[in-house]
Amino acid sequence: MSTQQELRNRRRARLRFQLRRKAGGRPRLSVFRSGKNIYAQVIDDVQGRTLAAASSLDKELREALKTGATKDSANAVGKLVAQRAVAAGVSLVVFDRGEYLYHGRVKALAEAAREGGLSF
Repeated sequence: MSTQQELRNRRRARLRFQLRRKAGGRPRLSVFRSGKNIYAQVIDDVQGRTLAAASSLDKELREALKTGATKDSANAVGKLVAQRAVAAGVSLVVFDRGEYLYHGRVKALAEAAREGGLSF
């Protein structure tokens, strides 16, 4: 019987494989959420570099947000990572939700990133 962590890793690997096939050289917007915070980064897998990153722990967001575990904080992180990615010259990305369902905080971050100028 597989453990919870093994199942998560399998889900993540399955999704990354599909993304790699469909990406066509575009960077990916990767999301990680913990119980207290949410993180997003735009990664160029060809070069193995992070092009832009944002999290609810960033100084400017930490002061404005009450906690990093709400949809409001995910919305703010999505807008910030989109702003930084556009400044780095990236507008087309592929969305990597990791092992998480496209629901709640992950969905709020994705929609805010779209509003901020990223298209996926």
